[in-house]
Formats: sequence, structure tokens, C-alpha cells
Amino acid sequence: MARSTTTDRRWLELKDGKWRVTVAVPRKLHGKLGTRLKRPLNTDSLAVANRLKWPVVAEFKRQIEEAGGTKGKDPLLDEALALAAYRRTVDNPAELALLADTVAERAHEIAGQPVSEERDPDTGEPVPVYDRKREGRARQYADIAAGRATPLDAHHAAYMAQQHTKARTQADDMRAIGFLKEWCEKERVPPVVEAITRRQATRFADGLGAVAGGRGAVTLNKYLGRLSRYWQWMEHREHVAANVWHGIKIAPPPTPHDELERAFTNDEMVALLSGPATPAMHDLMRIAALTGARLDAIVDLKVGDCADDLFVFKPQKKEPAPRAVPIHPALRAIVKRRTAGKKPEDDLFPEWPAPRKVGSLRERSFKASNAFTAYRREVGVDAVIPGKRRSLVNFHSFRRWFITQAERADVPESIIAVVVGHKREGMTLGRYSAGPLQEQARRCVEAVRLPEKAKR
Repeated sequence: MARSTTTDRRWLELKDGKWRVTVAVPRKLHGKLGTRLKRPLNTDSLAVANRLKWPVVAEFKRQIEEAGGTKGKDPLLDEALALAAYRRTVDNPAELALLADTVAERAHEIAGQPVSEERDPDTGEPVPVYDRKREGRARQYADIAAGRATPLDAHHAAYMAQQHTKARTQADDMRAIGFLKEWCEKERVPPVVEAITRRQATRFADGLGAVAGGRGAVTLNKYLGRLSRYWQWMEHREHVAANVWHGIKIAPPPTPHDELERAFTNDEMVALLSGPATPAMHDLMRIAALTGARLDAIVDLKVGDCADDLFVFKPQKKEPAPRAVPIHPALRAIVKRRTAGKKPEDDLFPEWPAPRKVGSLRERSFKASNAFTAYRREVGVDAVIPGKRRSLVNFHSFRRWFITQAERADVPESIIAVVVGHKREGMTLGRYSAGPLQEQARRCVEAVRLPEKAKR
């Protein structure tokens, strides 16, 4: 709904017939700043108060951020963005004209007094000359407030704060916006949201490989996807008119059928499960082979996640909730041994603890993955294609092997999808969902058997 400077009372209140700015302070900062920050504007006109409040609101928000120990943005940027957001709510020409006057007056304040003057070459009239740095900030302020030049990352911190993604995905978000800035500088495209049209987004996709250091199509598409999510978030908040990144992808080169990552063969399974692995690695491999679960989900298991003859794996990829998988009879001894005498919150695999370094982007499974790769190579299980960094067999091959064995046992695809967590609308197996689906899932799990020579 459009607002008017004669009706908008955000951050304003009347005190003794005069308007003043008032901004709420977060509860945790009440001891430092009180419950609200207030400053009189010395006017009884709501329209005038609306024109005077913006720098005060920006200053108060900056003060709150500093008191909270967080690094805020440039207060002028905050102020300009607030004005731009307000401008989008106004559709009355007279109100827009008043707002334009407000921005112009504020920009003039930012530019400061002239430092000198020079003659206009055409008219000979004196022209004021301003400090170049201050004049640049004033021009940037006016462009942002008018919605002409929003910095690419102006809303990125707010977007990131609302994302519930892994640290590595958040790092991809930061790389993506960084690559976009770098490309803009290289191509002389203004690094502002308004300059990124559909055409420029397509140009960026075409040039991303060069900017991102020759990464593969899968990785490049991941960065394009993160930019698309950011633009989608801005679109929902009316910071942009549309998501210009929607559907933009880089076509990967075709992969020959004999270069696709694959399941382990039975001979490879025997070599892995019969080799000189550590007890922890043997347990890890068997749980992977008889559940189809991903490595990170297994390593993250707690003792309490192995109750009621079910594993409860944390959500992976796009799973909306934890996923329960019946414990295979061949795994019960492992679970019993690893849970004996432990508390529910204890790790099932303490051999691979979470990274100790604060802010580490590595998942807990990182060292387990490295240990498995070294062991796999030790027993001669490898499939390397010249020119490819990644082997065609890896820990994920246990998951592929489980799915293959279940298919060969004539288990319906829909039930396999429920067990391994593939997307399927309307079918979930929870810890307490006893019934036909749980029984079908148990039959699916028990239909998979380890190769005879690999049993222990």
C-alpha cells in the first residue's frame, strides 16, 4: 500500500505537539542504550518530519549495530537504501516530488561547501567546485536513494542472515557475488543491481568460466543458482522487478557413458569390506552399504538417533526433515557395540569429531572422506579417467550400490526413494510412523545383502 508523507508515521511519534524520531532497541541492548532511542525534530508538520527523519533513523540503527558488536554498513548507504525503499511505496506525483527535494537537499549537505570555483567555458559564469570525494559520495547517495544505483551487495547481508544453509553453501553465495563484482569491473558494467539486466546476466554466465578460474559447468551453475536465489529474495521484497537469473544455466559438455560416476562392483565391495581398514572405517562402510545414506549423515549420527531399530538421519540436500531408515539386521551388532554405555547426545562416530576451528567451512565428514579415499586406493579400488580430477568411484558409490541392489531385488522405486531420501511428494517415513510404509521400507533394506566374501 502506498504511503504519504502526510500519513506515514514509521519511526515517528508526537511529543508535546512536536514530532520526534523513535527507534526500538533490541532487548539484549537495553542495558546499554535503554529501550528506545529518541530525538526531537522540532516540527509539528508530519510531512516535514518525514523528510527530516531519515538521517536520524540511519544514525540510530548504526548506533544499535555498534552497541551490539556487529559491523554495520555505511550509515549513508543505510539511509539512502531506506529512502529508496520508501520511494517504492509512494505513487503520488506530488509526494514523489517532495521526496526528490529531500534527497537533493541531503545530497547537498553531504557534498558540503564548495572548495573553489571555476568559470563555465560557454557562459563565463562562476561554477562551484566541491571536494571530489564528498561530491562522489553525494552523487552515490542520490543515485541509491532514487533507485538508480543499488550496490550489488546492498541487501546481501540481510539475505544471508535469513538463509538456513550449510557454511559451504554460504561461502558459495559470497563467491558468486564476488565473481559478479569482478566481472562488472572487467567488463565496465556498473556494479549495481539496476545494471544487471537479463542480457547482462546472460553475458556474465558466458564469461563466468574465465572469472572463476576455469571451474567446471556444475560448479559454475552452482554460482548462478546462488545469484538466482539472491535475486528471487530481492524480488519478493520488491527490491528488483524480476529475477533476471531465472533459467540461466551453462550447458555441461556431454559425458560419455563410461565416464559417469558409478556404483561399486561386487568385487570392489569385497575388496573394500575385506581389507585392512580400521574398525571405525569398517563400521562406516557397512552402514553406508546397507542404508544408502550419505557420508555426512552417517558421521553426524548421535547415539539417540539409533533407537527403536531405526537410524534417524539429519536432512540432506533438499530433504525437509530428518529421515528414518530401518536398521539392517547385519548392522545391529555394530549399533549395539557403538551405543553401549553412552548417552543419547554422544556421537556414534567419535573418531571423526566436528572441526575445532571456529568458522570452518568443512563438514564433519571431511576427514572421514579423506580417510576413506586413502583406504580405497590402498586396496586398489579406483577408476580414474585421464583429465578428470575425481574418481568414478567414491564413498557415494555405496549409496549407488544400495540403490542398484534394491532395484535388482524388485523393490518398487517409490519405496527406494523413501529409504534413500530422493524427492517424492507425500511419502515420508518418520520414527513413529509405524504402518505399511515402515514395513515396506524394512523389506527394502533387508532385501540388500552384502557380498558373501565380505560378510563378517
